Amino acid sequence: MGKYLPNCVTSAEMEALHGIPAGWSVRYSGVQQRHQVQKETVGFMGARAVENALQKANMTLGDIDMLISAGGTHDFVIPNQASIIKSELANSDKYDFPAIDIDCTCLSFVTAFDFASKLLDGNTLKTILIISSEVSSKGLNHDNWETTTLLGDGAVAAIVTYEETPDSYFIKGMQKTYSEGTYHAIFEGGGIVNYFKDNPYTKELYSFKMSGKKLLKLGKFKLPEFITAFFSELPQNIEDVDVVIPHSASKTALHIFEQSYAFKTNQVKHTLQNYGNCIAASIPLTLADCIENKEIKRGDTCFLVGTSAGFSIGGLLFRY
Repeated sequence: MGKYLPNCVTSAEMEALHGIPAGWSVRYSGVQQRHQVQKETVGFMGARAVENALQKANMTLGDIDMLISAGGTHDFVIPNQASIIKSELANSDKYDFPAIDIDCTCLSFVTAFDFASKLLDGNTLKTILIISSEVSSKGLNHDNWETTTLLGDGAVAAIVTYEETPDSYFIKGMQKTYSEGTYHAIFEGGGIVNYFKDNPYTKELYSFKMSGKKLLKLGKFKLPEFITAFFSELPQNIEDVDVVIPHSASKTALHIFEQSYAFKTNQVKHTLQNYGNCIAASIPLTLADCIENKEIKRGDTCFLVGTSAGFSIGGLLFRY
């Protein structure tokens, strides 16, 4: 795995810049710092994360069979983001492997990982690059303190490879979409419904907004059902997993999740305080940090779980 993080902005700096009371961010959002782009694009950050991952794996683009951009933010409406990330890589014109997008907003990495596990056959596809590169800071209404202090930017790349040995393997993936929450988190402007030619810019229309209380209520009701269904046919339950990485949705959401099960000390890992909510990059950023810090070791089972706009819940279990 590899990552790229733009300029770090502390909560004190954020509060001073936007007239937010000192200490509000840590108290209500749980975020001590986040990263925000200066001139970087989604494609630029994604490419740098890929280079970092390839270097760590001692691999080149010649080893890659497919590239998946797994994220909810994009440099352009067209072309697709994966092709842009690929074009940002040195000598990418020498390789014609497919570059595709998977956008399930915050669950994009989990979904792409699930899809990749089913595509890898050791023959046609042996190695797949998954990149979650997110720029949330451009789409914020700074009158909304909740989203301003919560969201961050960053990119992470993972290289997943087909192997015959049974040491590391995909176990299960599952995702469910609950349509009653479709519009609880939304960026209204720019699509066909509110096309930019017909709707002049206003920060309310062209900024991300979410109904935090409605999302928490729906998640609190649906997540236990999802977890029960996920582990129903497995020999273990969520409390038996070595490492659990939930999406850094919010301070309150993480607290509710951790209090819902008899987790062991340090079993649940998240990086909300360091990165904020980085949309699809949140889960893999935590995973990458855990691997780098040796908080996940070979042979450990790891459960990735989260929610996304739409409203979906997704989970993925694998042995690292």
